[in-house]
Amino acid sequence: MNQNPQPTALPEAMRASVLKEVGVVVMEERPVPTPDADQVLVRIESVGVCGSDVHYYQRGRIGDHVVRGPIILGHESAGTIVAVGADVDPSRVGQRVSIEPQRCCRVCKYCKRGEYNLCPHIEFYATPPIDGSFAEYALIQDDFAHAIGQDMSFDAAALLEPLSVGIAAVRKAHTGVGDTVLIAGAGPIGAILAQVARAYGASTVVVTDPVEQRRRTVLKLGATEAYAPGDVALDGRTFTAFFDATGVTAAVVDGIKRVEPGGAAIIIGMGDDDMLLPVAYITSHEVNVTGVFRYNNTWPTAIELVTSGKVDLDSLATDHYGLADAEVPLRGKPAPTTLKSMVHPQR
Repeated sequence: MNQNPQPTALPEAMRASVLKEVGVVVMEERPVPTPDADQVLVRIESVGVCGSDVHYYQRGRIGDHVVRGPIILGHESAGTIVAVGADVDPSRVGQRVSIEPQRCCRVCKYCKRGEYNLCPHIEFYATPPIDGSFAEYALIQDDFAHAIGQDMSFDAAALLEPLSVGIAAVRKAHTGVGDTVLIAGAGPIGAILAQVARAYGASTVVVTDPVEQRRRTVLKLGATEAYAPGDVALDGRTFTAFFDATGVTAAVVDGIKRVEPGGAAIIIGMGDDDMLLPVAYITSHEVNVTGVFRYNNTWPTAIELVTSGKVDLDSLATDHYGLADAEVPLRGKPAPTTLKSMVHPQR
């Protein structure tokens, strides 16, 4: 902690990038929020653009979550604590933190058993109607502002959030030493999954993606092999675990059919709400099929994986924008060279 925090003169107003309706983002001036007793105020330095942000911008909804009014997008974020609530240690002012962007009730059965991501009362950044962090400042509960070291960049600290998704997925698959893994999709989540699977002991990590540039990149970030979907090199091969990071039905079905008996298929990608899955194969091979809904209790592991050098997040931060240009990476399909677009609200 910062043992000698200096008082910070906070402005009364801040800039925020606000989604007004589908396909319409405007810059607004809003009051700088005041922390509740258990909260801290973070000066946001870096925010990763997630596929969910793109979905809300382009479609206005993800499943049952519908944009019905103005909302600030962005949930992969990091920055510096500049103010604290009455119940928070004031020495936290000045601390560099990565934000776990959710607030749970802490009393329901899911919270009490540690699965607080399933809390029915969860408030999650940038999920309607909760504002996110495409703004100069944001609030979070004290214990969900995770301290990071001086050697970790704010970009990497922001990307501890998607890294947490990867950790949650690999934990669900019970990936361990010597396992073989197939990953569909070499975007940011696929690249993260490859690194996490290797960190957890997988000896073979195969990634499929139609984009050659992404296949080359993921080979530098943990994958042992990378192919275009349907490559003959995959013929007849099975794997301990399959992870889908595409949301494409064909990729999900193909991946499930490549899981060995008793293995796991983890669906992460956002695609069609409903899919026809190979139930006969799933039942006859006892494939454990499940999804991943965010994460819980992952930040300590995520921080350790990055600080130990087992996971490289800085290499994922390929494109950078100031707050006034936060809409740009939401508009269209990213370039083959893009892994993560980062928004920097102080620019």
